[in-house]
Amino acid sequence: MPDLEAPAKRRRFAFIDLTGQQWLILLMVQLANMLYGMTITVANLVLPQMRGTFSATQDEISWIITLNLMAAAIVTPLTAWLAGYVGWRKMMFGTVAGFTIASALCGFAQGLESLIFARVLQGAFGAPIAPLGQAILLATFPRHLQPFALVMWGVGSVFGPVIGPVVGAYVTEIWNWRAVFFMIIPPAILTLICTWSALRGYDLVKKVRLDWIGFLALSCALLCAQLIFDRGHKLDWFSSPTIIICTFLGALSAWVFVAQCLTAEQPFLSPSLLMDRNFAIGTLIAFVVGMLSFTTLVLFPTLLHDLRGYPEDAISTLISARGLGNWTAFFFISRLTQIAPRFAIAAGFAIQAVGCFWMASFDMNVTDFSIFWSHYLMGLGNSVVFTPMAVMAFSTLPREQITEGSAVFTMMRNFGSSLFISMSVLVLLRSKSINYAELAEFVTPFRELTRDADSLSNWDTSSISGLIQISGEMSRQAAMVGYMNAFLLMAITAAVAIPLSLLLRRPPPEN
Repeated sequence: MPDLEAPAKRRRFAFIDLTGQQWLILLMVQLANMLYGMTITVANLVLPQMRGTFSATQDEISWIITLNLMAAAIVTPLTAWLAGYVGWRKMMFGTVAGFTIASALCGFAQGLESLIFARVLQGAFGAPIAPLGQAILLATFPRHLQPFALVMWGVGSVFGPVIGPVVGAYVTEIWNWRAVFFMIIPPAILTLICTWSALRGYDLVKKVRLDWIGFLALSCALLCAQLIFDRGHKLDWFSSPTIIICTFLGALSAWVFVAQCLTAEQPFLSPSLLMDRNFAIGTLIAFVVGMLSFTTLVLFPTLLHDLRGYPEDAISTLISARGLGNWTAFFFISRLTQIAPRFAIAAGFAIQAVGCFWMASFDMNVTDFSIFWSHYLMGLGNSVVFTPMAVMAFSTLPREQITEGSAVFTMMRNFGSSLFISMSVLVLLRSKSINYAELAEFVTPFRELTRDADSLSNWDTSSISGLIQISGEMSRQAAMVGYMNAFLLMAITAAVAIPLSLLLRRPPPEN
């Protein structure tokens, strides 16, 4: 591996002096991030189509997203060990290659089970892309250029979610939902070529013993937590033996993991990482950022398709506003990170809180303007938080722990995403059932309002078909209230996270 230590003193904005290999590394991580970001947004875009193809319910189809993120959260901590075992170059090449094959399998899936399995593989192979790319940048670039490098790294992660829905809606209209997975293959091949060229010399192998007990305990704890929130509502929580068993196994696995980390000679995750204040707080902030990152991308396609009848191209245009917000932040976030990183984190959470409170005020007559600009605020706030959060989290971490720290950082972000999606779907389904029952109490022949001919002029209450229509409208209204409650939960989460920025310490000056 080449010498990654940068000169102690370099003039400000010295990115014009970057070597050709450093520029190629930036391009490589951008392309890799673009691929991973595309799969998240395009999968959300075609959720309604996939639900129709496989005759799946709302909570069943959400497994396509949550288990993908769950697989990524479980595999992400292995990044440091795998990178040390095979080297950065082979690691990045192998994970992109496996990700490409898994994407093709998603397109060929013939059943919901096979699609979920392919999505799990896609999440598992895609998991190291973000932390490994981030670790390579943080180890390659000096501290005063790290905000610039992370912003450029973020360009790929934003470009993917923006271009994914736009191109995905077009190819879906021409063919069907399977095309959104096949369209990932050409840029993936380009990424493989770029990876092999950019990481020449990054073949240093540093084999360490893997703490399998710690890894399996952590994986079991995360999986049990996910299953509890995913299936609890459907199985009636602790009335179900399955939920009781998952709770017991999850608690036991968490205890084993903590004990192993504290007592093992070479634990799976070093406790010293969390002894670093900035990294510990930064990882907690990353968990919250993950909670707010993808939930709206899961909920809005079904909201607009099921309740408003929007076509895929209109949904993709409205959701792509989130990417526009991400892009806007790139014009100032690098400089703001250098000047006032804690203010940037607080402002980013405040912007997202405003966007979520706006979404929580929606009703069935919500306008395209409100959908577009609320998503714009979510994207803007997410980008404003991410760069200073990452810079400050790793500013005090020893260089030899960057890869492991980046894996933990990304794992918590992915776990926050998958867990909060399950919680939001739970709030949606719970609210929908409660509100439908409450509406049913008022829609009876014995109330004066329902006897008014004008109020029920569009329905024939004397026929079965008319009653079905009334029930369908009640279901729509109850579902809308459920979506509003889920957005309100997001708004409260963003608002509560604002004070976390005050706990971070400014990084020491670069030597």
